[in-house]
Amino acid sequence: MTSCMRIAIVGAGISGLATAFYLQRARPDWKLLIYDANHVPGGTMRTVECDGFRFEAGGNGFLTNKPDSMQLVRDASAEHLLLPSSDLARKRYIFTDRLHRLPETPPAFIVSRLLSLPQKLRVAAEVFILPKRDAGDETLQSFGYRRVGKAFTDIFLDAMTAGIYATTPDRVSVNAAFPLVVRLEREHGGLFRGMIARRKRSAGPGGTLMSFKGGVGSFIAHLQSVLQADWRLGSAVTSIRADGNSYRIVTANGEESVDKVVLAATAPATAEMLRDLDAELAARLAGIEYSPIAVVGFGYQHPEHPMDGFGLLTTSAAGLPILGVLWDSSIFPDRAPEGAKSLRVMIGGQRNPELVQLDEAGLIATAREGIRRTMGMNIEPDISFVQRWERGIPNYSVGHLKAMDKLFSHAAHHANLHLNCNAYRGIAMNDCIRNSRELAEKICAA
Repeated sequence: MTSCMRIAIVGAGISGLATAFYLQRARPDWKLLIYDANHVPGGTMRTVECDGFRFEAGGNGFLTNKPDSMQLVRDASAEHLLLPSSDLARKRYIFTDRLHRLPETPPAFIVSRLLSLPQKLRVAAEVFILPKRDAGDETLQSFGYRRVGKAFTDIFLDAMTAGIYATTPDRVSVNAAFPLVVRLEREHGGLFRGMIARRKRSAGPGGTLMSFKGGVGSFIAHLQSVLQADWRLGSAVTSIRADGNSYRIVTANGEESVDKVVLAATAPATAEMLRDLDAELAARLAGIEYSPIAVVGFGYQHPEHPMDGFGLLTTSAAGLPILGVLWDSSIFPDRAPEGAKSLRVMIGGQRNPELVQLDEAGLIATAREGIRRTMGMNIEPDISFVQRWERGIPNYSVGHLKAMDKLFSHAAHHANLHLNCNAYRGIAMNDCIRNSRELAEKICAA
């Protein structure tokens, strides 16, 4: 390989930036060109400051249950930015017809009023349910009904799915979205047997929620500062064209030749770029469904609610216009000024996708109504923040894993062209960074 290797990274979200970082670390002699339609990097990882309040446009951070994000933080010498979540973050709530504390332990589950006694006994009977004989994919709803019963699925799993994927259990693949629970059944015969074998109290992800001082945007800014790249921010890539053994990156400003391309934009955006190069590949990418979501943040100088916890999630049966509420200032204290509090409301998803199309005033009104009905709080916020994501979170429907195998098999026909974003194999920050590191290693080894 020549020392003048030119690599275009299209998309400056965490997947693109992590790929660039590990490429630079392994091959500092290569030239990196980083494109993004936005004028600032980060994608959905963006922090907005409003009169002393900090609101995340997307996710809060990452869990330490997997090593990948923490390793990138260390590799990038960003440990000084780390901010662990408060102990209050352990307290989580589910709203059904009223607010319930989410039980953290078996004894707490036994006394919880979220389920009746017969429904709790059905959950306990999971240990006697035979494992699924075939390895075929199924929805989380099908898995949940089969193993822990309808009531537990329609309350706990429904709320959890809204919180993670902004979707519903009947629309998401358990194999793609929740591989751990599938492994517990396959390897141990059931969830409880598997948790006992692994000495875990819950099937949840575990780990500590971590963010960064000043919000996730501070980590993005740090990555930008350590990356020695030719930044093409505010330059939307409209097309990727083959040019012999290399590629041409087409933008409104012209064309540029590169040796390799990493497409780290969203699947629909990537589809548009590849339409002329490979119509079939573009169609496969365009077929990946996303859940639309709107984020509404409120800051209160004199809050009337303690917000002593992580926040709340709602169930589909509750019939509310919101998916949940994050009590941001209780999770990370630097999100609001001293004595003040802040929260963020999640709206839309697969439950109510049409709500995301509301104008800013409509979204604020919807958020306030959701807070009033779940938290009993009806005071005017001092600060408001609105972010709309029409393609918010990829929805891993049944058959997603096989579809991705076919997608990547097809993409492999294009030498030196690589796909990398959260639409394919994991939506969380840990997943994105792991996939990015492995891709960088693959590119360097080629």
